[in-house]
Amino acid sequence: MIEIFAVVLGIAVIAAGIVVIRHHYWPPAPDAEPREDVAEYISMMVGVLYALVLGLSMVSVWESRSGAEGHVQAEASAAHQIRLLAAGLPAAQAEQTRGAVDMYVHTVVSAEWPAMRSGQPPGRRGWDLLNDLRAASQVPADATPAQQATLQESLAQLSTLDDARRGREADVGNSLSPVLWFGLIVGGVLTVAFMFMFGVRRSLTHVVMVMGLTGLITFTVLLVYQLNHPFNGMLAVDSTPFSRYFPGA
Repeated sequence: MIEIFAVVLGIAVIAAGIVVIRHHYWPPAPDAEPREDVAEYISMMVGVLYALVLGLSMVSVWESRSGAEGHVQAEASAAHQIRLLAAGLPAAQAEQTRGAVDMYVHTVVSAEWPAMRSGQPPGRRGWDLLNDLRAASQVPADATPAQQATLQESLAQLSTLDDARRGREADVGNSLSPVLWFGLIVGGVLTVAFMFMFGVRRSLTHVVMVMGLTGLITFTVLLVYQLNHPFNGMLAVDSTPFSRYFPGA
């Protein structure tokens, strides 16, 4: 991280030094006309490069949020399917399975979600409850063929739930790279700063242009910030899929 910043700063200083040397040893002729087109070209390149950084950042955080939403939906659906399949099991095993699923969902909604909103991992309690659910899904020796098929399907859904939970835990720690944050902030400042290097005859027009560009850049950066943490903020992924399948959770 520090090495990247050092390389970027070093190259920028070298480029500035080359410009200073060029003007010192080969200054422009006194009658040379100012080259406004060069400044316009540089300004355009800054805008294009910043748009690339902005687009890359937006795609990155949006994919992270979409992945988190998919994991939550898959986890809730798998838990719901396991509870429904319990109807085809022996009475005692069915009651144990339904109780384990309800306890797991209650823990996810009431304990793990507040922790994830604060950026903390879900914790070990959920995995212990999954182990209890896995123990309740073992095939008994006297199971009928229909019950064996039901238990096999339950184990398949339990594997889906396990994978989705691992994905949800990984989503908590996903965030935008500090390198991209550096590019967003510095690039935004440079893009707005270049707006002051070109004279606009009408001051009101210049003010509106600067306000519009600054406001749009600020809005986009704030949107990236909101999407950066999938389980926190105005656009956070919530526990609605669990509440939909388990109204009492």
